[in-house]
Amino acid sequence: MSDFSRRDFLKLTRNGILWLSAALGLGGLFRFLDYEANPAPKTEFDLGTAANYPISSRTLLANVPAMLIHTESGFSAFSLTCTHLGCTVEKNEDGFNCPCHGSYFDANGKLLHGPAAKSLRDLRIEFTENERLILHTD
Repeated sequence: MSDFSRRDFLKLTRNGILWLSAALGLGGLFRFLDYEANPAPKTEFDLGTAANYPISSRTLLANVPAMLIHTESGFSAFSLTCTHLGCTVEKNEDGFNCPCHGSYFDANGKLLHGPAAKSLRDLRIEFTENERLILHTD
């Protein structure tokens, strides 16, 4: 047998554990530094076909905070995110109000009173060649 003492075994085990913990620590550090804190939000939403929205309809969209309006002249949309601090506004009997700070907007998203300084943001609607509506929030 070779001269491999208990002290050599403990030294080898200790060094192995130190190297393993260093490798795991560096791996964790690299993962931490590579982490994307705020991934880019989705900016295009497929709303289905235009036939799903009859003329004179006002639809609160479930997958994006927005209001889709279909009139005789076409489609329009506006964001339901308050221009003051980014809260989602809530529908009431005559328009929308911000639950955070009390800004008030009419049924078409125009500012009636603040603290918000601007009306709700208009969004772009696009028609695809197969008659589908695409909402752009950027």
